[in-house]
Amino acid sequence: MQLYGVRGWGSGIAEAMLTLADMQYQLIDVTGFDQPGASRDALTAANPLAQIPTLVLATEQVITESAAIALMVIDQAPQLAPPQDTPERLRFYRLLIWLVANVYPTFTYGDYPERWAPSAPSELRASSDAHRQHLYQWLEGEVVGPFVMGENVSVLDAYLAAMVSWRPGQDWFKANCPKIAAAAERTRNLDLLAPIMKANGWL
Repeated sequence: MQLYGVRGWGSGIAEAMLTLADMQYQLIDVTGFDQPGASRDALTAANPLAQIPTLVLATEQVITESAAIALMVIDQAPQLAPPQDTPERLRFYRLLIWLVANVYPTFTYGDYPERWAPSAPSELRASSDAHRQHLYQWLEGEVVGPFVMGENVSVLDAYLAAMVSWRPGQDWFKANCPKIAAAAERTRNLDLLAPIMKANGWL
């Protein structure tokens, strides 16, 4: 498999999930893909939408969207999600889709506010950042501990291990969402994941 991504970005979440599942991959670094150039050309050859992560399987099938990659991963490594036909599995599905449907858009608009609100980029960033904090405070009540779903690490933990390093930052999480912060720290320090976390600048 080839994983197109950039260290420190959301593709690191896919790296963590694949590593937890012991699925071998080659990282194709496309740093600078968000601007015209060779990296963007390499990425669009695999995914014309120029999004990361983009995963190209040995069969040459292309999988994009981190939630789709997460679902593929748990098909191969079912231990990374609660058992099928349980209430916890349904809650897992809800939280997985909730993360990408609610939290991700705050970065989409807040990271490049001048694209979406050229007359008021600072206002868009401030409002999207504030909304993200509100969302994380809701999620705090859903974390069971010591990992998101309880005693066992899941692909959801790969998300939070990365996301606590993004705005509003680790100090904010420790002060306002201690269960999220603790679950993320535990995940980042797993022996299997520590090298990936360091490579992405999250440890």
